[in-house]
Amino acid sequence: MSETPFGKFGAWFAAAQASEPSDANAMTVATVDENGRPAARILLLKDWDETGFVFYSNRESRKAVEMATNPHVALLFHWKSLQRQIRIEGRVAPVSESQADAYFATRPRLSQLGAWASAQSRPLAAREVFEERLREVEQRFAGQPVPRPDFWSGWRLTPDYFEFWQGVDFRLHDRLTFTRTPNGWQEGRLFP
Repeated sequence: MSETPFGKFGAWFAAAQASEPSDANAMTVATVDENGRPAARILLLKDWDETGFVFYSNRESRKAVEMATNPHVALLFHWKSLQRQIRIEGRVAPVSESQADAYFATRPRLSQLGAWASAQSRPLAAREVFEERLREVEQRFAGQPVPRPDFWSGWRLTPDYFEFWQGVDFRLHDRLTFTRTPNGWQEGRLFP
């Protein structure tokens, strides 16, 4: 094998961070509900290493409920300007409370307050309702650090599959795969 999927991810991610105008860490996160209905949304990758890929959200959100029911999740990074995408599949598990606390403490204050104010993924009668909730939590935590809400945390996706897609003219794309086996990573290729 010429390289590990994590080494290749690191090289491509660094190239994206150097060239993408904003949010090179944006990724599609795809989940499936108990009826097999898929859902996808964009989240931001907040940490990664050879143990997996970490993102954060509200534990009561639709995606969190779906991940609790079915921990098989897919991530997709797409960097159009580089003509690259990376598909990553695996299982998610919650990060530790201490890791969630540490990351939450690094968020901008308004993002911390927004986590408290948002009943994420639930119906909202009017934008003003959310804005009033935000004003209430601003007053509640005035002059003090904002603690992480119990209903907000993170997940780590431990990958078992990677696909690196490099766009090539005339749709003659290059697709490199890595599949986890009991003996390590098996490298392969797919037709465009």
